[in-house]
Amino acid sequence: MKKIALFAAFLSLSCVIAGARDYKLSSPDGRTQVTVSAEQDLRWQVSRDGQTVILPSEMSVVLGDGTVLGAAPKVRSATITTVAKVFKTPVYHKSEILDEYNLLTLKMKGDYSVEFRAYDSGVAYRFVTARKGDMTVKDEKVTFRFDKDYDTFIPYVNDNRGGERYCYSFESYYTEVPMSKMVDDSLSIVPYIVSLDGGKKVAVMEAGAEDYPGMFLKLNTADRRSLVSEFAPYPLEYGVRGRYTVPVKRADYIARTVGTRTFPWRVLAITDRDIDFLENDLAQCLAPECRIDDVSWIKPGKTSWEWWSGKHITGVDFKVGTNTETYKYFVDFSADNGMEYVLIDAGWSAGSLMQLRQGFDLREIVDYADSKGVGVVLWCHASSAEKEAAEAFPYYAKLGVKGFKVDFFDADDQRMNNVMYKLAALAAENHLILDLHGMKAFGIQRPYPNVLNFEGVKGLENCQWTAVKDGVPVDDIPRYDVTAPYARMLIGPMDYTPGAMDNAIARGYHANPSSPMSMGPRVHQMAMYPIFDAPYQMLADSPSKYMREQECTDFIAKVPTVFDRTVGVDGEVGKYIVVAREKDGVWYVGAMTDWTARDIEIDFSFLDSGSYKADVFADGVNADRAAEDYKHTTMNVKAGDKVKVHLAPGGGWAAILTK
Repeated sequence: MKKIALFAAFLSLSCVIAGARDYKLSSPDGRTQVTVSAEQDLRWQVSRDGQTVILPSEMSVVLGDGTVLGAAPKVRSATITTVAKVFKTPVYHKSEILDEYNLLTLKMKGDYSVEFRAYDSGVAYRFVTARKGDMTVKDEKVTFRFDKDYDTFIPYVNDNRGGERYCYSFESYYTEVPMSKMVDDSLSIVPYIVSLDGGKKVAVMEAGAEDYPGMFLKLNTADRRSLVSEFAPYPLEYGVRGRYTVPVKRADYIARTVGTRTFPWRVLAITDRDIDFLENDLAQCLAPECRIDDVSWIKPGKTSWEWWSGKHITGVDFKVGTNTETYKYFVDFSADNGMEYVLIDAGWSAGSLMQLRQGFDLREIVDYADSKGVGVVLWCHASSAEKEAAEAFPYYAKLGVKGFKVDFFDADDQRMNNVMYKLAALAAENHLILDLHGMKAFGIQRPYPNVLNFEGVKGLENCQWTAVKDGVPVDDIPRYDVTAPYARMLIGPMDYTPGAMDNAIARGYHANPSSPMSMGPRVHQMAMYPIFDAPYQMLADSPSKYMREQECTDFIAKVPTVFDRTVGVDGEVGKYIVVAREKDGVWYVGAMTDWTARDIEIDFSFLDSGSYKADVFADGVNADRAAEDYKHTTMNVKAGDKVKVHLAPGGGWAAILTK
């Protein structure tokens, strides 16, 4: 890979002109323009190639003392800085990132500034305060005004925990409607994709949230073509509602924080081709820098897992369950297939993280796994982690445990985000990796790269319970599978937990939690490994089924979980996707489609010079009738070759290319 030298060029330009109220900023390639106006209020507008992305859109921060940052703004100075630098990414789908942008800084009367960055791949702004002592933030007003009623991909908040408005798992299917049809007062999580004219798309998102709540979006009902922000107020009291402990009283503010700080970035990722979202690095570039001096101990990798398959194991002479014998069996499976981890899900502890289930010998499992070169990761509830991590993390790290999967955060208000930062720091001190569930990626993965994965995705678990109506599933999971990589993955990795070896066409699917199946042909599942970002990646099915389908398992086991290069090859949001990733000179390619069969052409121009041998898994000729049908072949390809591929309904294509 050609190395890019680290450099930073700084160019300061005076933008202060007597009476001037507009300030302009361009992306490095000159195609994207940001215009900031400072008159009665502070607004920004964005265009690309002369085409409107957003109309002038207001921004402000309302403080507890009545001050409104952004109201009647008085600009003291304005400077433009050009920055280009490279930073390493120890746990990512690229080994390094070029962070190149132009920066406009407006220093305002009132001890605050507003920073605007223009990248070739998008734009962002954030408030910066320099106030003495602490401050209370009553609200932040973020607006995105569009010039037309564009089509959108809306990830609504639903299935609220205990009926609480802001408590949610951050797992959403995408509702595809014009913006005006968004349900009034309903919240959406981010990213939220808007389809502009001419094939361009913009993803509304945030980045770098710390000591602050996450941003929700809702429709501006005044014009029905704008989005406005909403933030969870700070929780003051908790109570039990149904199965969940949720806030029952919230404050009249969203954050209490230090007076000198940076606020989260409000971001528009802009693309000409849908597939370019797969190479967008804004979530990394806009996150805080790494806070771990030595990251050499952080080990990404794949894991076996017992929960999704219901421990559906055959051909053994012990009773399967939450017991020592079962997990040693999973350790053997991980070791035999070159996998780095085994995950022990819920049930190993009894009431407290410091008390094991009766008869469960965790030390024996950990020692056995260590002898096989396999690391043990433990599941725990977020509430238990918050209460007991100070004792449990160092104790289990000393025992030899390698990490924790922390589940059911189900909120991203300021308090919960601070909990996650504290857990990440404590885990790092004890050389523990984390997999956070009930939470979307929000930028913590750069300062704490020991946070290897996040849920916040409608993953394979949904195939355990999705209902069937009129002979077909009510949820279109294959369509979601070719939407989430463009949207959800913009903000970070996702723990989809792929790898089902029992597969079904739409009319063959039924929910079966004890021995679940996936929707779509076999290779759709296999293609997820090169396509989905997941530095800590599951093999969700049963070892018995993987051994039954060993050549598919061998392929999956060879796919790394972090890469040196990523290329978005082809695709369209909600329809199909083709992605190529390279690690140590080997290329891994995946393609998937929704329930529509497709004939596509894969352009191998991304390859380096020379001939490659491709180990290929493709949908079988009868995959539209028998979802387990696939064809395993080899072929030779070189840079510039174009290979025609047929994808069955809900199908896939996957290949490993070696010289």
